[in-house]
Amino acid sequence: MKTTLFYVHDPMCSWCWAYRPVLGQIRAALKGQLTVVDILGGLAPDTDEPMPEEQQQAIQGYWRQIQQQVGSEFNFDFWRLNTPRRSTYPACRAVIAAAQQGAGDAMNLAIQTAYYLRAMNPSDDEILATLADELGLDFDRFVNDLNAPATQERLAAQIQQARQMGADSFPSWVLVHQGRSHVISIDYSSAQNTLARIVDILKSSSTDHNNDR
Repeated sequence: MKTTLFYVHDPMCSWCWAYRPVLGQIRAALKGQLTVVDILGGLAPDTDEPMPEEQQQAIQGYWRQIQQQVGSEFNFDFWRLNTPRRSTYPACRAVIAAAQQGAGDAMNLAIQTAYYLRAMNPSDDEILATLADELGLDFDRFVNDLNAPATQERLAAQIQQARQMGADSFPSWVLVHQGRSHVISIDYSSAQNTLARIVDILKSSSTDHNNDR
C-alpha cells in the first residue's frame, strides 16, 4: 500500500487558518518526497438556522485565543455584518467544485481570506459564487457543481474516510504507512516536530520490517 500523508481540514475552521503558515512549511519540506492528500473533514452540516448568540461568542473567543497564541489575523467585523450560521458544508463543497477546475487550494484560501479577513460569510452560496468569479473559474460550471449530488457524495466520502482514519478534530495529520494509520499531533508554532514524527514512523516501520526478515 502506498505511503500517504493525509491533511484533514475544513476551510471554515479557525484553527486550520491558524495552521496555514506551518502547513505551507510542511508541504514545502515534503514536496517530491511524500504524497500529501487533502481531505475535507466537514466541521458543521448544512443549516439555515442563525447561530445562537452563545455559540457566536464562543467562536469569537477561539479567534481571540488564536490571535494571542499564534498571532493569526481576524476581522471581527464579520460578526457585526453577517448573520452567522454554523454551516461549513457549503464551503467544503465549494473546494470540491473548484477542484474540478484545478483550483481546490485556491478556493480554500479564498474562503479563509473571505471569512477571516474580509468579513464575508462562506456559508452563503452567493459568497462562494463571488469567490469563484474572482478566481476566474468557469462560473456556470462552478455554480452547477456546487450543490450537485456528485459533489455532496464526494464530501460525504471524504468525511467518512477522515473518521475511519481517526481524524476527529481539525486540522489533523494522518500518515498511512504499510496499511496502518498514524495520527500525528499538530504543532501550531513549528513544522519541525511534525516532520520529525513522520521520519520516526517511516524509520521505525522500516526497522520492524527488516527485523521480520
